Amino acid sequence: MKSKTWHLNRREMLKGGGVALALPFLNGMSWAAPSKSIPKRMLVSYFSYGAYMPNGPAGIPNLNQPHHDWSWWPCRDAGPLTFNQSAKPFEPLKDYVSYYRGLDHAGGWALGGHSSGDVFATGADMVGTQKTNSISIDQVAANVHGHKTRFASMVLGTEGGTGSYGRSKTLSHRGPGRPIPSMHKPQKIFNRLFNPYAGKGVEQVRAGLKREASILDLLMDQSRSLKGRLGHEDQGKVEEYLESIRALEQRVERTSKWTHEPLPEIDTKGLNLDASHKDPKEYIRCMYDLVYLAFQTDTTRFASLMLESENSSQSELWNYATYVLGYKGATHDIAHKRPVDYSGQWDRWRAKQHAYFLQRLKDTPESGGNMLDRTVVLWGSAHPHASHSTKNYPIHLAGGNQLGLKHGRLRSFEGNKKVPLANLFLSILHAVDVPVKSFADSTGPMPEAIA
Repeated sequence: MKSKTWHLNRREMLKGGGVALALPFLNGMSWAAPSKSIPKRMLVSYFSYGAYMPNGPAGIPNLNQPHHDWSWWPCRDAGPLTFNQSAKPFEPLKDYVSYYRGLDHAGGWALGGHSSGDVFATGADMVGTQKTNSISIDQVAANVHGHKTRFASMVLGTEGGTGSYGRSKTLSHRGPGRPIPSMHKPQKIFNRLFNPYAGKGVEQVRAGLKREASILDLLMDQSRSLKGRLGHEDQGKVEEYLESIRALEQRVERTSKWTHEPLPEIDTKGLNLDASHKDPKEYIRCMYDLVYLAFQTDTTRFASLMLESENSSQSELWNYATYVLGYKGATHDIAHKRPVDYSGQWDRWRAKQHAYFLQRLKDTPESGGNMLDRTVVLWGSAHPHASHSTKNYPIHLAGGNQLGLKHGRLRSFEGNKKVPLANLFLSILHAVDVPVKSFADSTGPMPEAIA
């Protein structure tokens, strides 16, 4: 196609004052790029302490009774969506959202409700003596396409770190025994994404990376020499150490490569990087805004966001429902006591924050559609309807309309329709061009999810 005066090159930059900033992907750039080059993205987001499902055993609505207006499920019957009070924030996004009922990870059945969040993004079987997780869905995608962006993935959580077995504070895992620490401080997240050199000149950064690479080469050589003189068990420990060095080498190599690419221009209007847990709405929306900016600038295409862990007693998150609703008790207590005047309202408040993110994506034009058309957003919990249940997760899927996903329905997989949640994960991976044949305990893709 012959270029027009309003056509822009993807590598075009804004220059001034000795600084060069790369533009985000704009509609005027799409003329020069085939459809497949336009980013395909994925966010996995988690909310803790389950959801309110009052009108049926095990969270499955009683088909002989009217649907409860504050149930987390938007409607009683499988089919086209209608929206009750709890799900109302998603009504303007009806053509972009779906609910999935009856899905869960068998690997989490024997875990307690407060441990089930550990396996939400991995589907790992962590029962018995197995105390390590497997790879998470976001990292499977990042392993295939992460090299295309400055950061392979973005791992966020409202508490930060990794937590511990049964008390995870991250959704993302590189593989068995390798959780990825989540970041939880907005200013630090912003700096890492958009100001990674911390005021240093690019040449200074490159020199530092070169020194770091030399040190890692030396450590690698010495470790390999040592390994040959050790017993079998010690050799295994050194091999784990070598893997850590390899990971550092890859990070250094990756960072060095991206010092040759200009940083993106960021519009920080409305972004409150000082938001704290004392103001839950501001804080959670800031975390969503950071994901949005990372996606908009193509800084990364894969992210996870753990909105509270299942063990938040040492954090202000314990008081979120008090700050938001005036509830007299810990947020965790809602999952146990299920007070009528607060349970559904708490679910709706969380839905409003998630709908805010989805609407931002939908309102952002991109290549004849919008960002939500090419972003798959999974939102749910592995601690569903009762205090410590680990079955029938609340699962909400949005976006990816131009990636083959279809929406606007509640899909039911109870009884003889039961399939693993991993089947949906497999279809999500296929939607973002990750050609894996299986994920966790999947038995195949989920045709109901595909247009």
